Amino acid sequence: MNLPILSLVIWTPIFAGLAVLFIGDRNPRAARIIALLGSIAGLLVALPLWCLFDIKTPEFQFVESAPWIAAFNVNYHVGIDGMSLLLILLNCITTVLVIIAGWEVIKERVSQYMAAFLILSGLMNGVFCALDALLFYVFFEATLIPMFIIIGVWGGPNRVYAAVKFFLYTLMGSLLSLVALIYLYNAAGGSFSLLHFYDLPLTLNVQIAIFSAFMLAFAVKVPMWPVHTWLPDAHVEAPTGGSVVLAAVMLKLGGYGFLRLSLPITPDASHELAGFVIALSLLAVVYIGLVALVQADMKKLIAYSSISHMGFVTLGIFIFSVQGIEGAILQMISHGFISAAMFLCVGVLYDRMHTRMIADYGGVVNRMPVFAALFMLFAMANAGLPGTSGFVGEWLVILATMKVSFWYAVLGATTLIFGAAYTLWMYKRVVFGEIANPHVAELNDLSRREFFILAVLALFVLVMGLYPAPFGAVLHESVNEILRLAAPGRKLLIGL
Repeated sequence: MNLPILSLVIWTPIFAGLAVLFIGDRNPRAARIIALLGSIAGLLVALPLWCLFDIKTPEFQFVESAPWIAAFNVNYHVGIDGMSLLLILLNCITTVLVIIAGWEVIKERVSQYMAAFLILSGLMNGVFCALDALLFYVFFEATLIPMFIIIGVWGGPNRVYAAVKFFLYTLMGSLLSLVALIYLYNAAGGSFSLLHFYDLPLTLNVQIAIFSAFMLAFAVKVPMWPVHTWLPDAHVEAPTGGSVVLAAVMLKLGGYGFLRLSLPITPDASHELAGFVIALSLLAVVYIGLVALVQADMKKLIAYSSISHMGFVTLGIFIFSVQGIEGAILQMISHGFISAAMFLCVGVLYDRMHTRMIADYGGVVNRMPVFAALFMLFAMANAGLPGTSGFVGEWLVILATMKVSFWYAVLGATTLIFGAAYTLWMYKRVVFGEIANPHVAELNDLSRREFFILAVLALFVLVMGLYPAPFGAVLHESVNEILRLAAPGRKLLIGL
């Protein structure tokens, strides 16, 4: 195909964001309209990827390559597989909904707010498309800047602390990965191509060192225990839109990094250290699920819920089976829709009551029945109810884990119990019962704008839960290729 479709996917939202910045706050309405049109354009240019994607080949598709930094043989090299495709579409859909969600809520620095999300969307698409290691690293790190600004400018009372903590954790975690990439560049004879890295023979000790560097970067991003502590602070202080994008898309950069870099480049080290990663994943599923149970703040509870659910992603990845990795990727997509919906539901309540504390609510269903019905659907999906997207990925991961270890599967399955406990207990206290707070008695149900956003997410949650076959079909060949590249001994160089 001659049309540079991936470049359009990456750069359309970025240039739209720059256009919104150029308008500034002289005309906030124009800034909102251009931001919305830019986000819709970003989604429209991505839709042909779904229509034209060939599910029968494991090869990267829509590939583009051009010299970027010729002196160091760095190329603007992009292409996608099935995993990239689903994450790009998730990102583009989320961006449109976030722009609409902030339409009336954001009153100050409107253009900068909208532009930050558009630019962030383009940068994350760049991560999902990059086939050059340095290009991947640049996009990966550049995503920190818009999110740092979103939390630091439009966040809550402790926004500066949360933004700096988020930035330092994620930046420091990535610095060692840059050292690893430079080592691989030299070992590959002066090439940053990921495809060259995939075929580069390495000793086990070197692989372990490189895997450790990658793991620190991606574990912080997922986030895995014990480098997860930045996430609850970031979520609590971030504006609703920031929490939505952070949970729905940014956390997926970590899981994507494991699948795109760690497994194919260091397959033997990945198998050698799989038990360690599985232990951390199960710890996140069980321990963080218990931590979520005791939270009094709705946003913090959903933040801990995200950590627990993302533990399933890393568990599925390091089972090294088609079922496990497909389940992990489907869990990433599903979690994107569900976590976005949960944070938006909390945002709906916060915009009316200006509190996120569970104890300040009660009896919301009496005043907001439509909201209560949609919130119930998302709460059930978060608990893994069959028929919703939340069930699909977790079930596949549990089935794959059962083939490896019964006890791993039992521990992993506790997320269904804890997820139901903390989500439904929160829902009961917020929505059911008598109206105990006079402010709750004054609540109004969803506006048309709010209903549209939540209805779109409800549609995706149900479609993916009831008919997941198209999502799995897109992934199947790509997952087989990842497992081929991650086969132990495939590229092991015997030596010290």
